[in-house]
Amino acid sequence: MAWDLLVVGLGNPGERYAGTRHNVGADAVAALVRRHGGRLKVDGKVNASVGDVRIGSARVVAAVPTTYMNESGQAVAALVRRYEIEDLSALVVAHDELDLEQGRLKVKLGGGLAGHNGLRSIDAHLHTRDFVRVRMGVGKPPGGADRGADWVLSKVRGSARSELDVMVAAAVDAIDLIATDGVDAAMQRVNQRG
Repeated sequence: MAWDLLVVGLGNPGERYAGTRHNVGADAVAALVRRHGGRLKVDGKVNASVGDVRIGSARVVAAVPTTYMNESGQAVAALVRRYEIEDLSALVVAHDELDLEQGRLKVKLGGGLAGHNGLRSIDAHLHTRDFVRVRMGVGKPPGGADRGADWVLSKVRGSARSELDVMVAAAVDAIDLIATDGVDAAMQRVNQRG
């Protein structure tokens, strides 16, 4: 059975990290599965919660690793093997991005790691960066780059939370677009928004 897309949302497991900036990728994939009437179920063999949905005519596997962020590559590599994803442009990774202002969204094929431990782990396990990223802006921490860990791992409330929730919904729209129209169309439409 051929799968058209493997979509992975990065985050950290457990209640301690729910609602943090670092988990917006995981939030987007959970919302994607809900939107399309699926369910994520924990699968210990691939260290991820996994569900499958249909988006238009595309058959999509959606997953959220149950590993910590810096071990995301273990789960992603296991998922790529299990679902026989040979062309890694069919792998879409949704993740938080400090280099984009909060609430901003970009779709990109390949590229650098931007100091992101989840992307670094995926690169280490797959030995390539040629996958699609849905980059979800969380902005730079006030007080400088050395405050990055506190910034992405703290709970977000109030208007900042609302802004992230809007971005999560936009990320689901972007993933839908990748599934139905392809990554080039998604990049053109999403990245034009400023």
